[in-house]
Amino acid sequence: MPVDPSLSGSPGPARAAAIDVRKASALLRYRIIAIVVGIGLIALVVVGMPLKYFADNSTVVAVVGPAHGALYVLYLIAAFDLSQRCKWSWKGTLAVLLAGTIPFLSFVAERVVTRKVRAGGRL
Repeated sequence: MPVDPSLSGSPGPARAAAIDVRKASALLRYRIIAIVVGIGLIALVVVGMPLKYFADNSTVVAVVGPAHGALYVLYLIAAFDLSQRCKWSWKGTLAVLLAGTIPFLSFVAERVVTRKVRAGGRL
């Protein structure tokens, strides 16, 4: 009686496909949160900070600041999860984790990470 390779301990096509799906879903989560964090950081730096210091209006900073902080924590989790699934170096992982703190850099990091993960490369 033939044994289904997906049920055995040996790596087969079904097992390899499951690994690819897990990387793809981690990449999708990372891409979404990287874009959201990037937009939030730009709103904070380009809109909120000038309003706070030049117009004495800290409303945007009071709303966007804490939201960006919470979203950045999700960014860290998503980026670290992706780094573990793709077996990145610690330098690559650290670079991507820090990319969410510099305006516009999260967009650049998202593009680089997406290209490398889809190509099967490592950071």
